[in-house]
Amino acid sequence: MKIHPTAMIGPEARIGMNVEIGPFCVIESDTQIGDDCVLQGHVTIKNGTSLGDGNLVHESAVLGGYPQHVHMPERPGRVVIGHGNTIRENVTVHRALGEEETTVVGSHNLIMANAHVAHDCTIGSHTIITNNAMIGGHVIVEDRAYVSGGVAVHQFCRIGTLAMVGGQSRVTKDVPPYVTVDGSSSYVVGLNQIGLRRAGYAPDQIRQLKEAYRILYRSAMLWNDILAKLQAEFPTGPAAHLHEFCAQTHRGIVPERRMPPSATIKLRRDPEQEAAVRAKAS
Repeated sequence: MKIHPTAMIGPEARIGMNVEIGPFCVIESDTQIGDDCVLQGHVTIKNGTSLGDGNLVHESAVLGGYPQHVHMPERPGRVVIGHGNTIRENVTVHRALGEEETTVVGSHNLIMANAHVAHDCTIGSHTIITNNAMIGGHVIVEDRAYVSGGVAVHQFCRIGTLAMVGGQSRVTKDVPPYVTVDGSSSYVVGLNQIGLRRAGYAPDQIRQLKEAYRILYRSAMLWNDILAKLQAEFPTGPAAHLHEFCAQTHRGIVPERRMPPSATIKLRRDPEQEAAVRAKAS
């Protein structure tokens, strides 16, 4: 164990084996630091926070701060962070509001500089949350989701597995699994095909997701009919999770970006030109 002499550690803090704690760190008493964790300089681990094994926490991160809420609880909940995460500079993760509740960050996540995870969030595993992303309270981010820089996620929203949320998006509804959200418009623009291939999804699985995507976004059916068709046609496989996710939405899902007909430029030719073009094509 390597503890810098300027670090301040509460007498009841539980520190695992082979932990490194850098200069000017503050580890309060009601905390737990797992084996093989490395805390760089000026890291603060507040009361009510538990870290698993092998986490790397960079300078000036604050984990376990009080929730930012107008009705501050007397006894807030906890923060539980899994294993093998990389938490970069100035990241903040806040405790849950209720005494029996928990803000959860899974394992093997990369949370980049200045990102914020608010109270009562649940972050899955193998996610990437990029610089300056703002995750509001009670948000759920499923495994392998990618949240780009400057994204603002409204409280109580959900981001599905392997979704790709583009930079500076404004997420005010649920982002279904496997889709890409365009940062400029904040609308869905198709499947996250690159992410799916990198995650090892087979071509037939991606083809199935394309079919499910068309039903979800382009079938022009009523919502309950869409859900019923997804459930009937995709009882297993990745598309089954798409139905499960959408069936649980309370805020609705992010709509697709579609070009309005009025934006299409139609070329007009006189009849003789049109006949010549058709003759040449044939």
